[in-house]
Amino acid sequence: MAKKKVSKNAPGATKKFDFIMDGPRIETVKGPAPKARLEAFYKENIVPTLMEKFQYRSIMQVPKLQKICLNIGVGGAVQDPKLLQSAINELELITGQRPTIRKAKNAISNFKLRQGMPIGCMVTLRRATMYEFLDRFINMTAPRIRDFHGFPDKSFDGRGNYTLGIKEQIVFPEIDVDKVNKIGGMDITFVMTSKTDEEAYHLLKEFGFPFTRKD
Repeated sequence: MAKKKVSKNAPGATKKFDFIMDGPRIETVKGPAPKARLEAFYKENIVPTLMEKFQYRSIMQVPKLQKICLNIGVGGAVQDPKLLQSAINELELITGQRPTIRKAKNAISNFKLRQGMPIGCMVTLRRATMYEFLDRFINMTAPRIRDFHGFPDKSFDGRGNYTLGIKEQIVFPEIDVDKVNKIGGMDITFVMTSKTDEEAYHLLKEFGFPFTRKD
């Protein structure tokens, strides 16, 4: 018996979501990557400072920045997939790294959201790329935030990781305001090897992270 052919648009058919990565391509250079400015600063200045402050017995106990995760949720992608494509391209411009697409884990009928539907994108930065982003974020991006008076020091998760929210992606100098289709924000998480929030706070502060708290 011949199998019945199912139309792609027929009820019950699985819809495939394709996103064309049409953003600017970031060329990679082979060979060992040069050390970022903050990476050298961490080894030469921050490590000795934290060892003295917390009385670490070994240099291996000194907390360090492990990775930085940037995540953009695009709820409007359910109705307009082009919004997600724009977020992908903008996140690549900001980080210099191609984002990965995040898909819905559960279906929510009230929002017309199906399981597996693309609703966001994210990037994880490590090593030299991570330090370069942190350098730009502290010295170039943060001062461009409207009515900025520093980031709150209460956004640690109890395990030494820090998360903050950016309301407008146009604060990043890499974004051309004239080419932005919709203003949107993102969450940025700084993952550290510290065991306490206090250690993580002082690690970021030594990097020059602009907190509102005054010691």
